[in-house]
Amino acid sequence: MRLSSLPRLTRPALLLGLALSAFAAQAAAPRADVPGAKDHPVLQRFSGSLLVGYAQQDWDQRQFPDARGAAKDDNRFANPVAVEGKVTRLFYLAPLGKSPLEVFRNYQQALMAAGFKTTWTCETEAQGCARAYFALDGYERAKGMRWAEGDLPGIDAAYRDSSWNLEMSLSYEQGRMLVGTLPSGGRNLQVLLYTSIADNAHTGRTATYIEIVEPKAMATGQVTVDAKALGQGLQTEGKIALYGLSFDTGKTEVKPESQAQLDQMVAALKAQPALKVLIVGHTDNVGGIDANLALSQGRAQAVVAALVQRGIAAGRLQARGVANFAPLASNAGEDGRARNRRVEMVLQ
Repeated sequence: MRLSSLPRLTRPALLLGLALSAFAAQAAAPRADVPGAKDHPVLQRFSGSLLVGYAQQDWDQRQFPDARGAAKDDNRFANPVAVEGKVTRLFYLAPLGKSPLEVFRNYQQALMAAGFKTTWTCETEAQGCARAYFALDGYERAKGMRWAEGDLPGIDAAYRDSSWNLEMSLSYEQGRMLVGTLPSGGRNLQVLLYTSIADNAHTGRTATYIEIVEPKAMATGQVTVDAKALGQGLQTEGKIALYGLSFDTGKTEVKPESQAQLDQMVAALKAQPALKVLIVGHTDNVGGIDANLALSQGRAQAVVAALVQRGIAAGRLQARGVANFAPLASNAGEDGRARNRRVEMVLQ
């Protein structure tokens, strides 16, 4: 029925009803970003979008698809790859009238212009986009995210907490996924991007979910090996690696947070008065051999000095630095280099 054919008294009431409905829908929608949230420095938002979901972990692991993408016979990634580092998760709602294709293409072009290398992408159901949507596992992806005030598409108020399912707001309608690496500051960032119609018919908005993982060594020095474990390690293996001893990059001074580990080393040595040990410094392969030899020797000597200061006889200790001559892992990645940067106690 055309609006002009309605009785005169009905038209104002209908117009008022339509206006109130539109106002209610706008009032319920988020009007601002998540408090304290911001775009990732390497990838700005689609113009006019709201950042309505946000999380950042200093170090975590995420599952990304490899070049095989989604499995052909199941709603999962064919070969999920674990990527580790600093993780940023972002969920955007685009302005009304912006299609998933327009949003996807803009992100794609911006990434390509910045040197993005595609691992896998899909734009149709035949390419696996619907299966990729389910493979995202929105329940797990959404854990720990913070959300903007106001109603989000498809989310009942009862589920507005850190455990609601992101799949409720994404959908496989016009879903597209892009996965790959982006060079930044000498590193390759892992990027996963998914756009679709937001899963709520009355919003008409495009939803975009992004994960960015920055390669980063896990913070070490957070676990102390106690005196009993030290003694057992020396007896069974003849040596033990200690990651509770911390140094600034390129420095030899033992940092204050190493206190707990030093105390346990002293306790182990006092428990076995006849024990004599080498304190051996190890580095990764960053820098020249001579510089790393000097650095590892300096760190070993600093640990010896700290033990002597705490009452251990100097004659029971010897300091040696071996640079990167005895790695425990490949130096090709940050995680391997972090394992290789260590101090060991070795039986004389």
